[in-house]
Amino acid sequence: MTFKHFIGSAAIAVTTALSLSAQAANVKLGVINSITGPEAPIGESISNGIKLAQEDLAAKGTKIDIVWEDDTGKPQIAMSAMEKLATRDNVAGVVGPYTSASASAVARLAEKYKVPLLVPAAAKEEITRQNFKWVYRMNAPADVYASVLIDAVLDMSKSSGAPKTAAFIYENSDFGTSTSKTAKAYVIKKGMKVVADESYSKGSPDYRSTLSKIKAQNPDVVFMVSYVADAILLMRQSREIGLQPKVFLGAGAGFTTDQFAREKDISSYVLSSTQWTDDVKWPGAKEFAQRYKAKFKMEATYHAACAYASMMVMGQTAVKEASDREKIRAELKAGKWDGIMGEVKFQDYEGYQNQNRHPMLVQQIVNGKYLTVYPINLAEAKPVYPFPKWK
Repeated sequence: MTFKHFIGSAAIAVTTALSLSAQAANVKLGVINSITGPEAPIGESISNGIKLAQEDLAAKGTKIDIVWEDDTGKPQIAMSAMEKLATRDNVAGVVGPYTSASASAVARLAEKYKVPLLVPAAAKEEITRQNFKWVYRMNAPADVYASVLIDAVLDMSKSSGAPKTAAFIYENSDFGTSTSKTAKAYVIKKGMKVVADESYSKGSPDYRSTLSKIKAQNPDVVFMVSYVADAILLMRQSREIGLQPKVFLGAGAGFTTDQFAREKDISSYVLSSTQWTDDVKWPGAKEFAQRYKAKFKMEATYHAACAYASMMVMGQTAVKEASDREKIRAELKAGKWDGIMGEVKFQDYEGYQNQNRHPMLVQQIVNGKYLTVYPINLAEAKPVYPFPKWK
């Protein structure tokens, strides 16, 4: 039997054989997240999204008992957390972790202990390319972060001439190297020349020498992969040295946060790829954003939306299958959901397993606000291109 069930103002349509009203139950689930440490600003968004999902499930009689684990963004701590959740806490499933490095490490343990793992927002491609049966991912992987941005720029530049050169600067983490690798391959495929390829260790106080090397190459495109603190510093120092490409591209993560957008003097007109926006035409997206802002006094990010959808899917599935891990795994594989992230279905394709084939969006910051500018059929506004002269 197929039906649609709407929870609160954020809609999640569920294909199932039982109504949620008949499933009132307690379920214990684990969450591994970067609650403290350098990725804590994004971790906060993830936690907030999960808390909203927990509220919505409770409103329909499903009490989710969450065992929270803070990995501080470190894989070894994430692995210890997963072992604890799988063995001592005996959770029915786990949502998380956030960073690609932690998610990669935890995925192997999910397979070892046979615990359903739903990764909400980590982008490294290999996470769902290892033939694992117990690992699922909500967000689109790194190759889509890159390709949607490049496709957007090529579309925007049709009247003025396509960009010919690209420079890359990225954190030397799993997320940074994976995303930049696919981006470099894609720009070459599209006829551009890579004129700079610079990795860095996160948390440096000064990137001006690296940015000056990039400026010397006069690239049309500057592609950055960074978490929030470095994203702000890289753009601030780009302004200081007068780096002036036709476009700055930020591959998700730090470039899609409220903290970055608030830095209006350096964030305006940057294009970033994102999994979700509050103005996208997916069921309940706008209402979710309104509830989120009212409750947490900040703008909802794609990290929050991915986390919300992941907990809704995992929570509903765990209740339906009475916390039986094997049945939860099978239902995640077979099920289909529709809500604030659009249609969710975990598929095997192009070397991926249990990967939600999620379409990504491109947004541009204008005066501190994110506006969806690509794809055209989902866009709220026209993009500003090329990047204006620094003031």
